[in-house]
Amino acid sequence: MDILAVVDSMSEQMYLRLKSAAETGKWPEGTDVGIEQRESALQLTMAYQARHLNNQDNMTIGADGHIVTKTKAELRNQFKQPDKNKDDIARFSDL
Repeated sequence: MDILAVVDSMSEQMYLRLKSAAETGKWPEGTDVGIEQRESALQLTMAYQARHLNNQDNMTIGADGHIVTKTKAELRNQFKQPDKNKDDIARFSDL
């Protein structure tokens, strides 16, 4: 079966299980994940993120499967927000 077909039919719950398995080396129930299973879980997780999540991280996997990185300037612009609400709990200075 094609990996993209699997990812397109994958539920968010399955994605979260696979992500947990790839990150921790254990299934959510606590059983160990084999090396091949962990590699497959990582591949499926990355493919799911590329297809379904609009990730704002510095480095991510694009929809075409290539690594996408953002420059410092792009990240600064992304996180700059006008000071609309002065009653916010926390304020951060410009980077």
